Amino acid sequence: MNTSLSNEVPISKEVIKGSFWILALRITNRILGLARTVILARLLLPEHFGLVGIAAITVSILETFSQHGLGVALVQKKENIRDYLDTAWTASIIRCLLIYLILLFSAPYVTQFFKAPEATIVIQVFGISVIMAGFRNIAVLYFQRELDFKKQYLYEFSILLGNISVAIPAALLLRNVWALVLGGIAGSITRFIMSYVLHPYRPRLRFELEKFLNLFGFGKWVLGSSILVFLITQGDDIFLGKILGVTALGFYQMAFMIANLPTTEISQVVSHVTFPAYSKIQEDTQRFANAYLKVMQMITFIAVPLAGAIFTFTPDLISLLFSNKWMPVVPIVRILVWAGLLKALIDTTSSVFNAVGKPEIITKWQIVNFIVLGLSIYPLAKLWGIVGISSAVLMSNAVTTIICIHESKKLLRYEGTRLFKIIIFPLSGISVSISIIIWLKNIWGYDNILELVLLFSAGSFVYLVITWFFDKVSNYNMRLIIKESIIGMRMIRS
Repeated sequence: MNTSLSNEVPISKEVIKGSFWILALRITNRILGLARTVILARLLLPEHFGLVGIAAITVSILETFSQHGLGVALVQKKENIRDYLDTAWTASIIRCLLIYLILLFSAPYVTQFFKAPEATIVIQVFGISVIMAGFRNIAVLYFQRELDFKKQYLYEFSILLGNISVAIPAALLLRNVWALVLGGIAGSITRFIMSYVLHPYRPRLRFELEKFLNLFGFGKWVLGSSILVFLITQGDDIFLGKILGVTALGFYQMAFMIANLPTTEISQVVSHVTFPAYSKIQEDTQRFANAYLKVMQMITFIAVPLAGAIFTFTPDLISLLFSNKWMPVVPIVRILVWAGLLKALIDTTSSVFNAVGKPEIITKWQIVNFIVLGLSIYPLAKLWGIVGISSAVLMSNAVTTIICIHESKKLLRYEGTRLFKIIIFPLSGISVSISIIIWLKNIWGYDNILELVLLFSAGSFVYLVITWFFDKVSNYNMRLIIKESIIGMRMIRS
């Protein structure tokens, strides 16, 4: 791996600086979000989460199948986009108003499908958040386009703050599903307000067909990709909710949230930053490949041990934080956490294809993902229920990861052995760490949270020692990547 910093400092500085703010956002959001989830999980029942899950699925269906991809197209464009903003904003308003009207009339039929008539009014009220999304300031995309992630941090943090400030008091008072619904609407209203507070641009109602078609030329692939992503990520929820019911859906969605908490959050942090950053160096293939591999190495170095920790400590954390009524999620989490890790690798690589203006590559391998999921989900569900559905998700993500990485290798022309080391070394390290933690738990046991922390610390120490060993004997260069990151962090002050 190239050890020189000379020609990569500018883009590294932008990526690391952006990562700092987005990582701060994600950490803050996830700490507060976890606290919110724990409190609400103790106050509410799994079926309450399942009812909101049905509403979220319904909204996602309509949003996905009407996705125009204009936002992604605007971020990817090299030229000035100011003349396109009003058209994109107007198109967004029309789309969201249509979605809400469809929600109002389709809600009874949706709830009939899920055999949950009590979800009808939940869907109709929950849809207010869609209207608010349509009218928010389109210019907030400049935060990502210009790598201004400090404002992005403030923008997204305010959404969670608005949600929490309403959801928790409502849960204490109402003890029903409306606490979740009102919290979601409050977050959407806060996002609408902050979009105009943080950016001075004021969009106007104006639609120019030529500009819309220009953006949609790129966005049509985003539409295709979005539909496939929905079918892949929500298809299991729809299938499960239909076959196993609202309570099972509540368990599954909670398990999915816990399993994906660290791994996909990290990949989303980096993908959010690297897409616009990669777009700036898309014509320099060697520099692009080096940047991608360094990002992938940092992702695996952090995400793999976090996935291992969740796999190992899930029963203890569920019992400690969520109460025993949520214990059925444990085997589901232990499967989905590895599916989440694979999703992190997929998301990280997706930024490459978007940055070079080839979103069709993403669409094509997502078709494969959907086919694998579609063929495996029913027989595995018949065999093992929710665990079988989780296994189908893991299988489809595994196939997709292989294809996705193969496509990135063809595009960037890097050596396969470099990526092999990047992936296999952390997996080897965490396998040894998990084995040692399980051995220590069996030998010593544990009685309190302090001893659980000591076990976690022991596993972390073993993982770092193994990483140091790979650095010494195999030119893994993890210490160099960390050193570059520290240098980049210092550049933030400049």
